[in-house]
Amino acid sequence: MLARIVGFAKTSLLDWDGVVATTIYLQGCNLRCPFCHNPDLVSVSGEVEEAPWEVLEEYLADNSDFLDGVVVTGGEPTLNEDLPDLIRKIRKLGLKVKLDTNGTNPDMLQDLLQAGLLDCVAMDLKGPLDQQYSQVCGTEVDLEAVKRSINLIMTSGIDYEFRTTVVPHYLKPADIERMASYIGGARKYALQRFKNDRTLDKRLSQIDPYNEAQMLGMAETARKYVKKVIVRGI
Repeated sequence: MLARIVGFAKTSLLDWDGVVATTIYLQGCNLRCPFCHNPDLVSVSGEVEEAPWEVLEEYLADNSDFLDGVVVTGGEPTLNEDLPDLIRKIRKLGLKVKLDTNGTNPDMLQDLLQAGLLDCVAMDLKGPLDQQYSQVCGTEVDLEAVKRSINLIMTSGIDYEFRTTVVPHYLKPADIERMASYIGGARKYALQRFKNDRTLDKRLSQIDPYNEAQMLGMAETARKYVKKVIVRGI
């Protein structure tokens, strides 16, 4: 049985820089980040209609002439034991694969990397690598697992990025510098401006995002540590 696909965006130019991709969504996540922008995918629920693999496969095969790859996101895709099988099916269609992950399952990540199943990984770095991390994630997080995933990605030899959704009250500019320092030497770090229109915790709709100047300032500081820093959402 393949991972439960609960939807896919047929064409995206935003989910993988420089790549024309289809984005598929898997349900279920082990974190409860209050600012999550895919709240419908956090819990595993039959209320969200499943997108059969056969429908996706047909679309990918019919459009492989202009599609470059597939982004597998969630939820947290690595919670699915059959994720490798799903990715193998996608790659058999001649498409590259990018994985979005929160880095809490380094065993699965290592298996995928060692099997050569991934062309790119985007890992969400939620906060400074201390007790603050679990606070930002809304649940207890194994920091050693997250650190191991960071190391696996940075030594993988494939394309990758780390990314952080910068939420006021949860993360301050000094936190961003600490995080950038931890991943010092990384290829790419994306700072994403928080959007308050759709979140797991509805109370966050009352929080105003950092303004453009603040986001650019944090990016400039991060560039002291990371080779390439970009800002999204401004």
